[in-house]
Amino acid sequence: MTGFSTGRVAKVAIAAAVNDINNDPSILSGTKLVVQMQDTNYSGFIGIVQALKFMEKDTVAIIGPQSSVVAHVISHVANELQVPLMSFAATDPTLTSLQYPFFVRTIHSDQFQMASVADLVDYYGWRMVTAVYIDDDYGRNGISSLSDELAKRRLKILYKAAIRPGAKKSEMAAVLVKAAMMESRVFILHAHDDSGLAVLSLAYNLTMASGGYVWIATDWLGAVLDSSPRLDSGLLSTMQGVLTLRQHTENTNMKKTLASRWSTLVKEDKGGGRVLLNAYGFYAYDTVWMLAHALDAFFNSGGNISFSPDPRLHAVAGGALNFEALSVFDGGMLLLERIREVNFMGATGPVKLDSDGNLIHPAYDIINIVGSGLRTIGYWSNYSGLSIMSPETLYKKPPNGTIENQKLHTVIWPGETITRPRGWVFPNNGNELRIGVPDRVSYHQFVSFDNQTGLVDGFCIDVFAAAMNLLPYPVTYRFIPFGNGRENPSYTQLINQIVTNEFDAVVGDVAIVTNRTKVVDFTQPYVGSGLVILTSVKKQSSNGWAFLQPFTIRMWSVTGVFFLIVGAVIWLLEHRINDDFRGPPVNQVITVFWFSFSTLFFAHREDTRSTLGRFVIIIWLFVVLIIQSSYTASLTSILTVQQLTSPIRGIDSLIASNEPIGFQVGSFAESYLVHELGVSPSRLRKLGSPDEYKAALDLGPRKGGVVAIVDERPYVELFLTQHDKFAVVGPEFTKSGWGFAFPRDSPLAVDLSTAILTLSENGDLQRIHDKWLSTGPSSTTADLQQDPDRLQVQSFSALFLICGAACVAALAIHACVLVRQYSRHVAAEQAALSGGGAAGDGAAISRSGRRSGLRSFLSFADRREPQLQRGSKDPAALGASGSSSGVSSFTSSNASMSSR
Repeated sequence: MTGFSTGRVAKVAIAAAVNDINNDPSILSGTKLVVQMQDTNYSGFIGIVQALKFMEKDTVAIIGPQSSVVAHVISHVANELQVPLMSFAATDPTLTSLQYPFFVRTIHSDQFQMASVADLVDYYGWRMVTAVYIDDDYGRNGISSLSDELAKRRLKILYKAAIRPGAKKSEMAAVLVKAAMMESRVFILHAHDDSGLAVLSLAYNLTMASGGYVWIATDWLGAVLDSSPRLDSGLLSTMQGVLTLRQHTENTNMKKTLASRWSTLVKEDKGGGRVLLNAYGFYAYDTVWMLAHALDAFFNSGGNISFSPDPRLHAVAGGALNFEALSVFDGGMLLLERIREVNFMGATGPVKLDSDGNLIHPAYDIINIVGSGLRTIGYWSNYSGLSIMSPETLYKKPPNGTIENQKLHTVIWPGETITRPRGWVFPNNGNELRIGVPDRVSYHQFVSFDNQTGLVDGFCIDVFAAAMNLLPYPVTYRFIPFGNGRENPSYTQLINQIVTNEFDAVVGDVAIVTNRTKVVDFTQPYVGSGLVILTSVKKQSSNGWAFLQPFTIRMWSVTGVFFLIVGAVIWLLEHRINDDFRGPPVNQVITVFWFSFSTLFFAHREDTRSTLGRFVIIIWLFVVLIIQSSYTASLTSILTVQQLTSPIRGIDSLIASNEPIGFQVGSFAESYLVHELGVSPSRLRKLGSPDEYKAALDLGPRKGGVVAIVDERPYVELFLTQHDKFAVVGPEFTKSGWGFAFPRDSPLAVDLSTAILTLSENGDLQRIHDKWLSTGPSSTTADLQQDPDRLQVQSFSALFLICGAACVAALAIHACVLVRQYSRHVAAEQAALSGGGAAGDGAAISRSGRRSGLRSFLSFADRREPQLQRGSKDPAALGASGSSSGVSSFTSSNASMSSR
């Protein structure tokens, strides 16, 4: 950044800092700081001469220069003589490289400023910009940094309008006229104050600052406007709506003190007219304080001011140049280290260098020039990006640079509008758009070219024309057919015509696939597409075993097993209380089978008496009702609806069949089958029209035809409207769509995508589809499924689960009740035995032991329950009936004893 106003501000600020330091006893311990100033007048040669004059006087540090160009030159002198060069205005990013170790930048690098500009461009959705800059080290390196930052965000500089340093207005005007003929309407102006103001004035006169244009000036403009005591209305009129940046400075106490004294300091300077304090003045003030703190640390660490001759300069000694007077600062390296360690609160905020030699917390104010003043619309910092909150507030929070948090206030753009400019137009130096269209020989409903009239129409053409009509600006274009007219062209070659700049766009039935998206940009898809398999099908007639088709084998098996399980559960629950479930073992097994399968027809004659049995049978009958109804519906469908069959079931069976496969000429299906699915090229057959499709499928693989055709769904659906002997088998095995192709980063692709979405939302897209691709009543577009109308186990899994849970729960409850009854029964027997006398104890225990355990429990469980209840109430009756031999023996033994 260079300019008279900045130089004047810096001069006053440096003088004020020197005076404040020399009057502060807490720093430098009484050592007086002396600063000598020289004006290089932006000349690198004069800068070298003056730097050499400084070096003759044993200088320990150089503050300045303002110009990045001069800083590049003087840095070589500073490196040679090991004198720190501290610049508060040289923002060239390349000055911080390893080439200049003694260069210390005390202001933020243009690397951060260009990052803020790139974020602005990205925030407003522009994809390309035109860079207008002064063609010197400051301008070139700044724009180079901008290009890098834009590339990180997938943006780019479309055109670089370089202006020669010292160029006349006529030269500048010629550069601007050439830039105006380009596509971009977003201009980034990176210049010095004199040349930058001239560019804005010329742009205004060339109507390049009117509505639709965007001008973003770097911080040179903010510094000029801040330092101007009174803004000229004529000057401001040339920059209405312009955005500019300002080096952000915190509102510190030192800043407030310096600002309050500024008017007095300017009057004391006597170097010119009145000038206001700007950001560069604050950084110049802090630079002197930074040097003072470093010198203080230098002396405190034992550093001495001493110089020694440079042996390399003696080799060029002699002549009028007094190189012998130049000497190397012995403590230069130590002072440089102390400078890099400085940390204090200055007028601009915390003054500290990071590990890369940059000031911490780089931030900028974003300013909108409106009316007669400046309006801050937000801030940028490398901590959280764009924000309407000050950087100091954000530093107290966790960093958050997400898109949702990037916010700015409303901008008044050129033309006094708050509507965001589109940022681009069709270039004035270009002709009408050259739109390539495929010259198809089949499926003319999509794209058709008439050789006699030169007219192009079809579904794709109508969609494109309707979308273009929705654009808010006029676009002229002409269609150019691509192909030989004898067969469908290669769509890959058609897309490559954009890459070679033969076409400006491609419109037609172009599928959006990965390889194509690497070289061109596509619009939003206007029709869904994907590869499907078309094959011939045969009518399947019903046979004698058709009644088995409604269920799969697994479904039949699971249903049969559940019939037996439910029958067995009901038998267990009813056996002890229901005579229908008692009798010889063979009869009981027959009863279980009969009862189970009779429930299928709700014809079971056995009554269920237990509560648990009724609970289970109700749930099972509900399951049977659902299964029976589903079976009936499926069988009806199989017997009455026409069934189609094909040996090809999907892409896997097609690949494994090793039979010839057809594809449409020019389609990407060929490349996909060969490279993605590994199909041998020898199996593929080119087909160019629907008639060839039909002939190849009718012949079949045995007679020179194909077993199936792989093509995109829109073509297949159109084919099926006229042929009913064919069908799609299996699902789509790719998902894509058709779109219009444009060169990479073309803004027209973005606008057309929005237009296509509008067509879809308002129904126009469907109306165009119905006009060209409406299906007739004879269309057979239903896909052929692998197992039509067959019921799977998964469809009834919940019912089987509920029934199984009911059976388990009923058995568990029944088992608990049975065990409880058995325990009471055993206790009753033991009580009866113990009451019969000691004489019969041995025989009773012996017989009871033989009947104990599992066998006794099973015998108990096999008894009829009413009989068990009677025995429990009358032990004597149990003995009389012979149901308990233990009691009977006890009675006989007692009688014997009585007789004796």
